[in-house]
Amino acid sequence: MRKLFIAAAAALLLASCSGADSSGELSGTSENNSTVSQGEAKILNTTGKYNMQELGFTRDGQKIYGKLYLPEGEGKLPLVIIAHGFGGNLSMCDGYAKYFAKNGFATYVFDFIGGGYGIKSDGKLTEMSVLTEAADMDTVLDGLKEQERIDTDNIFLMGCSQGGFVATYTAAKRPSEVKGLVAYYPAYVLQDDAKKSTPDVNNIPETINLMGVTVGGIYNRDALSFDIYEVMAGYTGNALLIHGTADNIVPVSYSERAAETLPHAELMIIDKAGHGFSGTDDANARTKTLEFLKKNYT
Repeated sequence: MRKLFIAAAAALLLASCSGADSSGELSGTSENNSTVSQGEAKILNTTGKYNMQELGFTRDGQKIYGKLYLPEGEGKLPLVIIAHGFGGNLSMCDGYAKYFAKNGFATYVFDFIGGGYGIKSDGKLTEMSVLTEAADMDTVLDGLKEQERIDTDNIFLMGCSQGGFVATYTAAKRPSEVKGLVAYYPAYVLQDDAKKSTPDVNNIPETINLMGVTVGGIYNRDALSFDIYEVMAGYTGNALLIHGTADNIVPVSYSERAAETLPHAELMIIDKAGHGFSGTDDANARTKTLEFLKKNYT
């Protein structure tokens, strides 16, 4: 079941997370068709100040580079793990991490192994797929649960574009450990794109050109090995999807289907926004996200 939000605002077309530091109020209309139950929200202890530390993990001998933002103060903190999109790096979501940290949430941004250009993690793009990225997120989640100040009962996953796909997959595989899911313009289309580019699963070439980027055959092989809609149905927590009507990379219909498939989902549709948010659209998205995080932090 879903809640549908429509926010009217202009947007520039971007290819991944915006993350610029800004704030704003949600505009538009809302329709509540959901019966999602909420617990009693906790009060966040925040001064608006935070500290950043570089924190890495290792998967199969390869380094995962990341940054952990911790609000000042004592005690356990709710955590948001944020995943960047295809071909990108953590800097594309760094602004979101800082914004949530200012508002009392520990946040972690990281480079997927072989995830894109300018990464500080190991790996090559030709070795990356949604399943290798899901393995990275598993490693990150396990590692952060061991951190002293993390409230392991309140861990949220967030992702942009392909990062939203991976966050959805991970949340569905580990529903009891993920308190809430947030996905900005999630790339649920990528499996259909893979079918179009390599319809014969037994004849996938060694390398594939994807939006001008060379990836390995593993990318399509892994993408075609499961159905994300069948997987996401297993996530029993609350989810927030945010998508623009002018997205020419991932049509909004993919998030509309996801909002009907996820057991407890809200869908915020931003009129005329493309694949990536900026300006007022970005401010509205992060405002709604913070509201969601606070509501589900119990």
